[in-house]
Amino acid sequence: MCRCLRIHPSGFYAWLNNPLSKRALEDVRQTELIRKAWKESGKVYGYRKLQDDLVEQGETCCSNRVSRLAKLAGIKAQIGYKRRPGLYGGKPSLVVDNTLDRQFDVLEPDRVWVTDITYIRTLEGFAYLAVVIDLYSRRIVGWSMQSSQTTDVVLQALLMAVWRRKPKDKVLIHSDQGSQFTSMDWASFLRAHNLQHSMSRRGNCHDNAVAESFFNLLKRERIRRQNYKSRAEARQDVFDYIEMFYNPKRKHVRNGMLSPIEFERQQKMSTEGV
Repeated sequence: MCRCLRIHPSGFYAWLNNPLSKRALEDVRQTELIRKAWKESGKVYGYRKLQDDLVEQGETCCSNRVSRLAKLAGIKAQIGYKRRPGLYGGKPSLVVDNTLDRQFDVLEPDRVWVTDITYIRTLEGFAYLAVVIDLYSRRIVGWSMQSSQTTDVVLQALLMAVWRRKPKDKVLIHSDQGSQFTSMDWASFLRAHNLQHSMSRRGNCHDNAVAESFFNLLKRERIRRQNYKSRAEARQDVFDYIEMFYNPKRKHVRNGMLSPIEFERQQKMSTEGV
């Protein structure tokens, strides 16, 4: 008998050669599915979205099981950063009224868009990214990236949105009070394309929370993981994130765990009675 383990050698070798149980084999199989779904999300999905992915593949698994397997495999979601506590009341806009007034839930497409601009650091210098988001589905309907933070970068993003969506009725477009959104060229473009401007209160990021939220996702899930050698490399990665992942694949709780494109597709089918 083995004194250190206090078991008979024959019993020890029988245990060593014994195959995994059916339950253990199933754990291994589903762990690999979870790992694959996690990698395809850019390693950003938590167990709830991972469980939804597995269900879409025809797997039978509860969220607690996915959570357990993911934890054992070291798989976890990217967690956001908390804003420092404080007051963000801001001053009333002196340029354009805050018509949106934080009414972020919109029932129809191309009724309300929000826009904003951020910067991306590269070894070549800063690149500036402007996006236009449809509040209906949280879809990025227009975006532009340039080497300078001028009115043109936001106009190009808005031009893409107008060209892609071709709205038939007036669209409310909400922005902050950045100089790009208070220029004469910006105002002229809005008038020419039947767009109504709404503007956040000065110094109040919560008035444009949806755009801020997207930038937080982009930086957390993609940009902070990279060291871009050039603006062209950064632009290609942003294209991949927006057009290949965020719009067609990234699940949103608000959309019933559907991506922006899939949410719009299903809503259109439902409206048309298909």
